[in-house]
Amino acid sequence: MKIRVKICGITSIEDAETVCNAGVDAIGLVFYEKSPRNVSIPQAAEICASLPPFVNTVGLFLNASADFVHSVLASVPIDLLQFHGSETPEYCASFKHPYIKVIGMKEVHGLAQFDAIARQYPDARGFLVDSHAAGKAGGTGKTFEWTNTPVDYHKPIILAGGLNAENIAAAIQQAPVYAYDLSSGVESQPGIKDKHKVMQLMNEVKRVQCERN
Repeated sequence: MKIRVKICGITSIEDAETVCNAGVDAIGLVFYEKSPRNVSIPQAAEICASLPPFVNTVGLFLNASADFVHSVLASVPIDLLQFHGSETPEYCASFKHPYIKVIGMKEVHGLAQFDAIARQYPDARGFLVDSHAAGKAGGTGKTFEWTNTPVDYHKPIILAGGLNAENIAAAIQQAPVYAYDLSSGVESQPGIKDKHKVMQLMNEVKRVQCERN
């Protein structure tokens, strides 16, 4: 299975070019004012206009008003919505747009508990698992026990939380899921991607992929 990578928190055309040239499958745009990686709607539209073909765009929201999400969708070509907060299933489905729901794993113990949460969102295309507690912002840059990741779930799982070039191989080995999501692990400072770290990461992913094949 292909190892897919999304790099989130893209804030400039230059960083988008860096990660796309390195071979990522998707970029994440953060629409959350309290985040150092927050982008405005005009910024996001410019970044998306610069992207090459076959790179997906993901818009990240945390308990945003429905009007704000609609305003983003009206101006930015977002392929997938990512909901990080305490959004209800009805809210997530209301935009008639593909979405994934983030599940904080800090207080989730076992597949049964995870499944009970995930099944509340039947329209979700997949689930991103991170190290934060339920309802929190996430993006802590901390890992969690990867063996708790729901592997072989019936919908795609994306692993996030504290990933970087040094631990991505171990994460893939311990939690062989659909995709991996990084942000702070490939930055020189919050919101600024480090070209060297990005290349290190993607080279390591390619190495693991070659070993798998």
